[in-house]
Amino acid sequence: MTDESRYEAVRGRDARFDGVFFLGVRTTGIFCRPSCPAVTPKRENVRFYPSAAAAQGAGFRACRRCRPDAVPGSAEWNVRADLVGRAMRMIADGVVDRDGVAGLAERLGYSSRQVQRQLTAELGAGPVALARAQRAHTARILLQTTALPVTEIAFASGFASVRQFNDTVREIYARTPSALRTSAAHSGRTLPATGDGAAGVPLRLACRGPYAAGQVFGFLERRAVPGVEEVTGAPGARLYRRTLQLPYGTGVVDVHEPPAVRADAPHDGSRTAGTWLEARLHLTDLRDLTTAVQRLRRLFDLDADPYAVATSLGGDPALGPLVADRPGLRSPGTTDPHELAVRAVLGQQVSVGAARTLAGRLVAAYGKPLSASDGGLTHLFPGPGALAEAALTELGMPETRRRTLRTVSAALADGTLALGPGADRDEAERHLLALPGVGPWTAGYIRMRALGDPDVFLPGDAGVRHGLARAGIAADRSAAWRPWRSYALHHLWHRTTLPADRTT
Repeated sequence: MTDESRYEAVRGRDARFDGVFFLGVRTTGIFCRPSCPAVTPKRENVRFYPSAAAAQGAGFRACRRCRPDAVPGSAEWNVRADLVGRAMRMIADGVVDRDGVAGLAERLGYSSRQVQRQLTAELGAGPVALARAQRAHTARILLQTTALPVTEIAFASGFASVRQFNDTVREIYARTPSALRTSAAHSGRTLPATGDGAAGVPLRLACRGPYAAGQVFGFLERRAVPGVEEVTGAPGARLYRRTLQLPYGTGVVDVHEPPAVRADAPHDGSRTAGTWLEARLHLTDLRDLTTAVQRLRRLFDLDADPYAVATSLGGDPALGPLVADRPGLRSPGTTDPHELAVRAVLGQQVSVGAARTLAGRLVAAYGKPLSASDGGLTHLFPGPGALAEAALTELGMPETRRRTLRTVSAALADGTLALGPGADRDEAERHLLALPGVGPWTAGYIRMRALGDPDVFLPGDAGVRHGLARAGIAADRSAAWRPWRSYALHHLWHRTTLPADRTT
């Protein structure tokens, strides 16, 4: 985009570009998302920035009306697999907060100087500034949704000191932490009576454009592992719950299925434009908040760009009708890549229901029990270290499959196989295919869901073959669906769930 085309998006209050770029208004000293409902500033007073951190670094503070720090992430990082794309996924997961810039650079395989230079060149801010902007957003959430003492919030947000926390909040929001909390009270928001986080942290997880919530929640419901996940309620009003294993502790999350949003719903930049998922996080350590939120965003594919996907796939004469019939269809990821890899092995050559049953047996035998059951949630999914040497006889699987499960778990446990945020997708797939018992379907499924690759196609999958046949599409057409073949695959899977006589 050029600055002129960006300004046209601002004039149109186009929510499709929220998170793609930000605008700073020189006369007011604030920065906004493109869809901000405020009066459009004059062109000569506007400066454009590729990230919120860059706008903050230029001296702009966040708009109180459009809250630019709460926009969906840029979909570009889902697509890109280069250094910058991988670094952004790691920073979002909290790697800089936990391991510093040196730890980020080591995981990427580059020097700290190279990482700093490339991020600054493309985003106008280095890893420290990007992580700082993320900490400030986390701090605002905790200030406005919990009654925790300000000192505890400072460290839970990832700040090294209370002074650094106070200075950052004042700089970005032009208000003290206490004033931010007071503004929440004035808005009618009621904080929990206790300050220990027992009531959980309520969240609104934003996404752009139409969101096919029914299909996403249905996809997760059919695969929900007993003890670790549960889905309650009828379609249209479901509640998805699961346990989380996080860097500092554990958690339980509740996510509500939102009402369907029409494809032609207006996106005028108002606070109600687009949609979001209502969620509540219960964490044993609030330092995990940023990481937990980002992993939920990956699970529900909230940073995708449905407009780009629809434009690309909708033009295909064979696939286009399916895309038009289900706008906003997403490609769900995972909250734990290691868990997903194990579940992919369990799903080899069996139905979805059978794989779910096997995973439930695995959890019952090797999962870590919660200190207290929470509804149908009783365990954390077993880590790879617990499975690497396990007999796995409880599963009733052939020994060759059990051996594959142990081999994959051992590679994950010793770090030979890296599937974390920012992992190199090509390298991970090569390592997977080199392991005995791991074929193209397993490696591709892990690449799509654990590594968030939007361009995976599984021609050997039975559901894909069935979907192609029912839609009358030749398998060799998939090359034309790049770089969104993962979304095409989900459209084909969805096609298999429709009645045989259904026409789109």
